[in-house]
Amino acid sequence: MFRIATFNMENLDEDPADEPGRPTFAERAAVLRPALERLRADILCLQEVHGQERPGLPRDLLALKALISGTRYARHQVISTRLRDGSQVYDKRNLVTLIPPDFQLMEAQQVNGEFVPNPYYQRTVAGDAEPRRLNWERPLLWTRIASPNGVEMHILNAHFKSKLATPASNLMEDRYTWTSAAGWAEGFFVSSMKRVGAALEARAVIDFIFEADPRALIIVAGDLNANSDEVPVMALRGRTEDTGNGRLGHRVMMPLENNVPESSRYTLFHHGQGEMIDHLLASRGFVQAFSHAEIHNEILPDESVAFAGDEKHPESDHAPVVAAFHDDLLNPPVPIA
Repeated sequence: MFRIATFNMENLDEDPADEPGRPTFAERAAVLRPALERLRADILCLQEVHGQERPGLPRDLLALKALISGTRYARHQVISTRLRDGSQVYDKRNLVTLIPPDFQLMEAQQVNGEFVPNPYYQRTVAGDAEPRRLNWERPLLWTRIASPNGVEMHILNAHFKSKLATPASNLMEDRYTWTSAAGWAEGFFVSSMKRVGAALEARAVIDFIFEADPRALIIVAGDLNANSDEVPVMALRGRTEDTGNGRLGHRVMMPLENNVPESSRYTLFHHGQGEMIDHLLASRGFVQAFSHAEIHNEILPDESVAFAGDEKHPESDHAPVVAAFHDDLLNPPVPIA
């Protein structure tokens, strides 16, 4: 079986410097390493991987490299988001795609406003004097790779804006306390625009790929902060029922978690309710070789329970999702005589 997985690592970093009580890197590694090994992934898409600094050196993914040392991923190629000048990784919440050492990396790029220009918005409640550009928070990490037998595939690693309201300093007492319900609502609206805008741009990338190759193998993997029937994911799916155009049927992206029983179909636990916000969406070429999906949510903590912060849970509050495909996916199709 060939396996692809996605996992939000929840702020993977070295030992916290000024946060007493939070788990150490060693404590986190003790639970995260077995979780990664259990995935048995060939391609692994990670979110929320922090960068670390050393004097005189570019910021790098030192915590991640220490985590995967000695695991099945130790020799994988590491592709990550970077600052626009390419000099180093971001300090917080990098996207990272790990690919097998025998795969060829054909191309890697990050997309943030190149396919769908970031719009301007003038907040009325917050009293913006001028419109401000809305960035999507995090870029899309797009890698084009090839199997040892030359089968190309596109992996889109994404982490869309959360549902938390975008802050407005003049309307907040502190990080979590708003002075106005309307101000919070406007912040919530701004976050929604960022989330849907990032989804629109990812969909534009998908269509761009299909224009060049109608049979392209495409996976969208990541923390989309939306359930399968919410606008960001629906925008990515592009269902015929929504476009009304059967000729676009080959461009539909299918959520592979639909293979999992509904009672177990969740990757986040919030107020006792499971939410499916981490996804693997696949083009038809992938689905033809699809075997099954898994969601490793057996010991997922409820991230909303009072006093249940990161300091009590060294594991992530997201469950990883993995999809298994038959090995013939990696071989070029046999020409029809």
